Parts: sequence; structure tokens; C-alpha cells
Amino acid sequence: MAVSTDSIKALREKSGAGVIECRNILVETDGDIEKAVCLLKERGFAKAAKKAERVTKQGLVEAYVHAGGRIGAMIELNCESDFVARTAEFKELAHNIAMQVAAMSPTYITAEEVPEGAEVVIETDCLLKQAYIRDPGMIINDLIVALISKVGENIRVSRIARFELGK
Repeated sequence: MAVSTDSIKALREKSGAGVIECRNILVETDGDIEKAVCLLKERGFAKAAKKAERVTKQGLVEAYVHAGGRIGAMIELNCESDFVARTAEFKELAHNIAMQVAAMSPTYITAEEVPEGAEVVIETDCLLKQAYIRDPGMIINDLIVALISKVGENIRVSRIARFELGK
């Protein structure tokens, strides 16, 4: 099946995947963009799972201070190489996660960190399970997985801190 360049462009805009990958997926799904997006997402999770055990010693610390200066957040976002840590996509991800921490005040990064018997709501108290404030159809983990599949390196949120005046 021949795939139009408009279809490839539309899929790239939705997914951020490479041109060849978009073309191959569109051929596989007979040009159905929605199926292609789902398939790319599934493959992204598979890629991320393969990379999950890799060491992440590089990265950056990102700070976000909300307008008015009453709320701020800091995160440590790690990756495998300093090359990836310097990319615009990585810096944007770090900024968006820091903004998420400031807005949603998560207590834990992952559900595995929650102590046994603690009464928490995983979807609100764990950063990686929270709905993304800019797109409630996604969770924070989806943002990270999307970048992992794009750059080919493991990415991990190591630490978070949130500050609010008077608390």
C-alpha cells in the first residue's frame, strides 16, 4: 500500500516518531492513523521496558517557580548520556515535570515507593501515575516513555521536591 506524505506528516505530528517509522507503521495499519498511533505507543512501552535497567547517571536538575513566587518545585531527571541531557526535548520534559510537581504536589514518584498500608490514591499521590496537566488524556509516565522511544535511552525521575510559602 502506498502511503501519502500528508498521512506520514500527520502521524509524525501526533507521535513525534521518525519518518521511516511512521511510514512503516502506516503501511502495517493500512493507512489508519489512529491505529498507527496506538501501535507506536505500544512499541514505545516495549522499548522503554527494554531500557529500564540501564544506568542513568547523567541528566539535569530543573526548577520551576510559579508566577507570584509562592510555589516552586525542583526535580532531578536522569538519562544515560550528557548528549541527551543537553537536548531541547529533554530540557522541555524536565520543565514540564517540574511544573507538574508544582501544580499537583505528588508525594511519591512511583507506586512502588508507597509504604505498606499507607492510605494514598495512586493516581494523585504518585507522580508517574498522575494525569498530565497539559493533556489529561496522558499520564506523566507516557511523556517519559515517548521520549525514551524517541532518543533511545533510559530516562528516570530520581528526586522531586515541592515548596509552598507557609507550608
